[in-house]
Amino acid sequence: MRILLFLLSAVTVAVADDSPKFRTDDNSDQSLPWFQLVDGEFPPENSAHYVSGELVGVDHLERTITIRVDRNDAQGRALMDYPLDAAMLPYGSVYYNKAPAALRDIPLGTHMHGWYYARPEAERFWELRNGKPHAKNGQRASLEVDFTRCFRLEDDFTFYSRKTQAWRIGKVDLTEKKLTATLEMDGKPVGEPKLFDLTSSTAVFLGKEFATLDDIVAGQEVQMNLTWATLYGPGRVLQIWLDEESRQRATARQFERHRNHIRERGLPGLVAAVDDKKRVVTITFFDNVDPSLFKDLSSTSPKPLGWPTSEYEEGNLSPKGNIVVARECLMTYDQVNDRKGGNILKIGNVPVRPGCSGVQIQVQCGILLEGFRPGKIVRFFPATWPVIALPKEEGFHGRE
Repeated sequence: MRILLFLLSAVTVAVADDSPKFRTDDNSDQSLPWFQLVDGEFPPENSAHYVSGELVGVDHLERTITIRVDRNDAQGRALMDYPLDAAMLPYGSVYYNKAPAALRDIPLGTHMHGWYYARPEAERFWELRNGKPHAKNGQRASLEVDFTRCFRLEDDFTFYSRKTQAWRIGKVDLTEKKLTATLEMDGKPVGEPKLFDLTSSTAVFLGKEFATLDDIVAGQEVQMNLTWATLYGPGRVLQIWLDEESRQRATARQFERHRNHIRERGLPGLVAAVDDKKRVVTITFFDNVDPSLFKDLSSTSPKPLGWPTSEYEEGNLSPKGNIVVARECLMTYDQVNDRKGGNILKIGNVPVRPGCSGVQIQVQCGILLEGFRPGKIVRFFPATWPVIALPKEEGFHGRE
């Protein structure tokens, strides 16, 4: 009997250990708290909260956003259309036209899909202690007002493409400027047809060309970006891509814009460890960049004038690069003058987690800066990337 009770107790403990420790969108147990982020750590899978809405405000330098939250059945009329202010996490990613993007790439008014984390408990405690209760406690505000840390943000084009879904045009009424479309996956409807609004300024893309509303016809499989979603029905069509070629071109163009942006500002990452005696900095890179950019880590710099050709031919040179201290918004101070170069001793892999690319390097520097500490944010420039002076507003030096 004692053995049986022991086994039953062990099973009970095992079941308890497997139970969810935090609330998720899939597990809406309101007795559980939402996941709280931990400084210097990446979050677990499926721990963020989904919120959709229209992008109505951006500070692209500080990577902060304001979203007008979509209307939904959980809201009373008095709580509709209120904003959500949030900051992108350092490893937070932005996607536009199915490619990585910067906030500056996305037009205001674009309907976005986002995944957020609740603001830290310490932030709430500070507000109460200083007599400044959050809007949710004393004023009307969105039900999502506490989700102020954005992990991922993407437009409709990206959202539905990633889910291998597309819209099938059913009917076009250019007189009334109305468009009926049904979301499909693998040629099968997903939900009921929806009635969208067209405007005279709706951007239409077909192949290599800018098209017109006249080119929208029944039967086409399209992707759209919306605005004014949920205000007066499903939304207004801001942009529409009528064929696969136009969609591929939009994605390719955004990929190039993103790659150029990162090459001029460096690969963002987290300082995982520092060996002070050997002056070795270990950097784990975020997954909010095009993975193809990591190939440049193994490249050596171009041969300097007068450098012995034999060393390049024999492959004696190790890959190099420059580390630049960055803030949590990924803004650097003065990347030309603050950089510290070194040899890449190792390019390895770590477990992939949300926000973590799985790519890690060890760099031996001549000098360690104060910002090269575990848990801090840096940007890294492979040797083949020139470190250029950015426009004045993009540097934090002098604002302190």
